[in-house]
Amino acid sequence: MDLLEVQSISKTYGSGETAVRALRNVSFSVPKGEFVTVVGESGSGKSTLLNMLGALDTPTSGKVLIDGNDTFSMKERELTIFRRRNIGFIFQAFNLIPELTVEQNMVFPLLLDYQKPNRKYLEELLEVLNLKERRRHLPNQLSGGQQQRVAIGRALITRPALILADEPTGNLDTQNSSEVIALLKEASRKYEQTIIMITHNRSIAQTADRVLQVSDGVLTDFGRCRE
Repeated sequence: MDLLEVQSISKTYGSGETAVRALRNVSFSVPKGEFVTVVGESGSGKSTLLNMLGALDTPTSGKVLIDGNDTFSMKERELTIFRRRNIGFIFQAFNLIPELTVEQNMVFPLLLDYQKPNRKYLEELLEVLNLKERRRHLPNQLSGGQQQRVAIGRALITRPALILADEPTGNLDTQNSSEVIALLKEASRKYEQTIIMITHNRSIAQTADRVLQVSDGVLTDFGRCRE
């Protein structure tokens, strides 16, 4: 079953002669548990696409269905709750809260939703992410790679149906980049997470199950990288 369905998404900014067509009739679907990378040059439309998938921006036309739910038909409050519970975000800049510890940063999305963390699952994530010894550290006491692992844990803690990662290795060296990609692939397999990741790095892109390319707002599906 497809977890994500994108149906003829278009996005135009502005109007008339100054209009910019950021996305042009983009359609694709992603089954549950697949790890997909999106490549493209700066300004190609890939970040706009990720914003549409995460319901952070509204398309000019088209639909996005997540687990059968039409995100753009929801009212604002309903969409906010749905996004919080069903979509995990991982950003290049980490976006950790400086005053909170590793553990507190990871469980923060649950607290926003007035839910108690599942302690067993939290301990499992800390173990998988190799953060058990760092659980009481603040972000400024961590390396870049460790901070990104915290961000991954924060995205996983709500057990979201979909994880969207925007250049998650952009601020990391080669070794840490490899570790982050390995963690995302493990999450995809172990927790059946559906992951869409933007990257400029084509060698990293080839480690995914499938590669999509966006160029001038048009999407090309290069298919599966491995069986």
